[in-house]
Amino acid sequence: MSDLSRHVDDYLRLRRALGFKLEWPGHLLPQFLAHLDAAGSATLTAELAISWARLPQGVQPLHWAHRLGAVRGFAMYLKTIDPTTEVPPPPRDVFGARERRPTPYLWSHNDICRLLAACRCLRPLLRAATHEALFGLLAVSGMRRGEAMSLRRDDVDLDEGVLTIREAKFGRSRLVPLHPSATEALRSYAVRRDQMCPAPRSMTFFVSSVGTALTPDGVNTTFVQLTTAIGLRTPSSRPRIHDLRHSFAVRTLIEWHRSAIEAESRMALLSTYLGHVNPAGTYWYLSAAPELMELAATRLDDRFGGSP
Repeated sequence: MSDLSRHVDDYLRLRRALGFKLEWPGHLLPQFLAHLDAAGSATLTAELAISWARLPQGVQPLHWAHRLGAVRGFAMYLKTIDPTTEVPPPPRDVFGARERRPTPYLWSHNDICRLLAACRCLRPLLRAATHEALFGLLAVSGMRRGEAMSLRRDDVDLDEGVLTIREAKFGRSRLVPLHPSATEALRSYAVRRDQMCPAPRSMTFFVSSVGTALTPDGVNTTFVQLTTAIGLRTPSSRPRIHDLRHSFAVRTLIEWHRSAIEAESRMALLSTYLGHVNPAGTYWYLSAAPELMELAATRLDDRFGGSP
């Protein structure tokens, strides 16, 4: 193993110990080292990093930026060990690419009801029950798709109505209390699941029609199928599973504002419930719905007496 390979392993191990998963850099950095080796260079240079980032053709500049960003993070670490290392400039300065959050589709109560009703038309019946319970849970809890899919049976306490999310984003774990109606829906699913699949091949709470753990591609394919069937997915409207999480957060904030609850004092609570690292990630939802922005503006007018 070369010195650079050892440094990459040490860098990934250190960052992962701090809670970062680094799946993308872990995949890319060995490829970049191979590029350095092919170029006959034992030193990381900005020129080689940029040329490697540009290798894929027919992609958006943002893709190049992500590749360069992975190398730049490693280069900043490596420079503390090898002063000859060159740290590439920020990807946006090289490629002019800025990542923009997609505009979320805000799910109405009626939209969610239609989605769950469509789930009940799926076959086999276990597939129908699983997706109805899964999408229903995402809608009422704001959980990430991967968090729900990864739940194991002993993570779901139906007596206390609490879910345990283990090793979520940034390696953080948390407890998610549920409304009694959500707990009862999960209890009903568990009974039906065990009746239809008494000998599952996976101990995840949600299972496929053959008793295995769900896969992201499989769940997404079903979601696209359902949203197309009920008319929500059009050339101009592309709902995502993650939008159920956005909608939960926006709906919670709207209810707080309508109830004259000081949302600012509860943002940390909502951030913790959603699993955000800090409230900054939660505040973004303030700009996600015109109704929410209007309610927030009205609260400010009431507090400060409006414009002079």
